[in-house]
Amino acid sequence: MSFSGKYQMESHDNFESFMEAVGLPDELIQEGKDIKSISEIEETGDHFKVTVTTGTKILTNSFTIGQETELESPTGEKVNSVVMREGNKLTAILNGIEYVTELTDANTLVNVSLEHMAGGFTK
Repeated sequence: MSFSGKYQMESHDNFESFMEAVGLPDELIQEGKDIKSISEIEETGDHFKVTVTTGTKILTNSFTIGQETELESPTGEKVNSVVMREGNKLTAILNGIEYVTELTDANTLVNVSLEHMAGGFTK
């Protein structure tokens, strides 16, 4: 399946605690908690362009699977990472946080973010 398409957020669980963990300021967390973001993905072979629009904030990252690239994190920080693909899942680690985007069917993306801790994972 191709990731290409436009997806609107339907729900986000543990948003506030996760955004606190990644260092987003409280005022931005409060502004963002009720806004439904829109993700647009363009996939051409192994090259992807992902644009996430949340209110007036637009975050765009372009990458090629398996190649190191500079990505912008949700906090706005630029981080070098490698995006990997395994079937219908894209994974990348930014600042110790693993981001997994899974295409569960032709119309549904599920994003999961896990904070990496010494000795294991935590939610």
